[in-house]
Amino acid sequence: MFLPTTKAELSHLGWDSLDVIFVTGDTYIDSPYTGVAILGKLLVDKGFKVGVIAQPDIESDRDIKRLGEPRLFWGVTSGSVDSMVANYTATKKWRKSDDYTPGGTNNRRPDRAVIAYTNLVKRHFKPTRPILLGGIEASLRRIAHYDFWSNKVRRSILFDAKADILAYGMAESTVVSIAKALDEGREVSGINGVCYISKTVPEGFIELPSFEEAAKDKKKFSDCFGLFYANNDPVTAKGIAQRHNDRFLVQNPPPPYPTTKEMDRIYDLEFERDVHPFYRKNGRVKAMDTIRFSIPTHRGCYGECNFCAIAVHEGRTVRWRSQESIINEANTLARHPKFKGTIADVGGPTANMYGFECKKKLKQGACTDKRCLFPKVCKSLKPDHSGHLKLLRQISDIPGVKKVFIGSGIRYDLLLADKGHGMTFLKTVVNDHVSGQMKVAPEHTQTQILELMGKPDTSTLIKFKQQFDQLSKKAGKKQFLTYYLIAAHPGCTLDDMKRLKRFCHETLKITPEQVQIFTPTPSTYSTLMYHTGIDPFSDKQLFVERDRSAKERQKQTITGNRKKR
Repeated sequence: MFLPTTKAELSHLGWDSLDVIFVTGDTYIDSPYTGVAILGKLLVDKGFKVGVIAQPDIESDRDIKRLGEPRLFWGVTSGSVDSMVANYTATKKWRKSDDYTPGGTNNRRPDRAVIAYTNLVKRHFKPTRPILLGGIEASLRRIAHYDFWSNKVRRSILFDAKADILAYGMAESTVVSIAKALDEGREVSGINGVCYISKTVPEGFIELPSFEEAAKDKKKFSDCFGLFYANNDPVTAKGIAQRHNDRFLVQNPPPPYPTTKEMDRIYDLEFERDVHPFYRKNGRVKAMDTIRFSIPTHRGCYGECNFCAIAVHEGRTVRWRSQESIINEANTLARHPKFKGTIADVGGPTANMYGFECKKKLKQGACTDKRCLFPKVCKSLKPDHSGHLKLLRQISDIPGVKKVFIGSGIRYDLLLADKGHGMTFLKTVVNDHVSGQMKVAPEHTQTQILELMGKPDTSTLIKFKQQFDQLSKKAGKKQFLTYYLIAAHPGCTLDDMKRLKRFCHETLKITPEQVQIFTPTPSTYSTLMYHTGIDPFSDKQLFVERDRSAKERQKQTITGNRKKR
């Protein structure tokens, strides 16, 4: 079933009112790839009545009052993307299209959507039930953070939105715990995975440099981010607090990561895999082309690239579903009336991290003095692609399934480090699971830039390309690697981009097309570098390209006169 979006649907379900209403910047897609659908279905499974208001008009009450007021709380999110990233390019130009809006025109998601929607609720419901912030925009802006679009350090979004509480990360267990607590009349401030505003700092919590200090002093800002980043692992994290004037932003430690059994429970919920009819009538939603017949297998990423927020939002420890749960979902897809035989993706944030983790990390938490994949694959990780191999074979054998593709990116250094099954995995993928192009993300080729990004050197890329090309040729297939590259990352000069271009032409034998200008998004180390102009790992000064035209020139060094993205 779809979660209700209108009074008529409530009546059809026999519901007089709702316990929870989610307000989202995406259209309502009932899919295991959308947070509102997952959280809503999970709450319904626990006995709560949940509705959705998607992309409400912020200039009137016509949408926000459509379902009345919830009994327990409002859940507010920008959707699957930070609204400023959704609305603006890396050079601050307005994006004309939106893959999560019916019809594809970017005209439904307001800037700083979490704040806009919270204000909308407060304007039309006085007083109102508690407002809970969640999703990636709230999660990554939960402490004082550098905001690229205003070029300043902003307060925690909980203060700017004037909401009541914030659930960070993926938040399934947190949101269920909040609903149960409110239903029983209990306080929510003790729940793991929440942020709230307080006059005092709880005993034993780490106090970060204040918002005022972080806004004025870049060294304080760097210290603040380091403490914040170090306290995100459920095994080792302590609670943290940050003063904002005369009050504190308090962040409780994160809850334990879900077990495989709990992951199965989440993804075994029934999803319609479609846009809700109330919104579908307004036009095609491009995101459905990718996610309708794809299967999420795992979460988290131990790649921990400095420009990527996955480590903070989803976690540095990979968790996965059981093969039985995934096979059951594949069988469900095969019976779907719109299914034509192709599963577009079987993967996660990085495709080939399914089914293995560092045993030491699982017991003791992520290491504080080293990373899993940088500068080399850690010996303690012991990558093993055998489970993923078995999964692909089983899905391919399901009646009605003609092709199973891996659409997510492949981490090639991880694959090459698996001496037992890595090459078998690559051969299998090349032979059966590539739709013409395989995605890889070297991001750059100059050693000093790769080090700033937290990416491996080019030796593994060259070796991987050789293996991919040989296997494709042996299979008699004309297949290609698609390389994702970044221009204007902190530390990167125009000369570095020229050297990158030469490497691509002379070594990779390509003219790259997938080149994006670095966007400083909240809560990443690369954004810290952009704001401070300092490498936090060495304390050395960095060149940072801040001029918009010069950033474009860095990109055009690679793309030439092709249409800008």
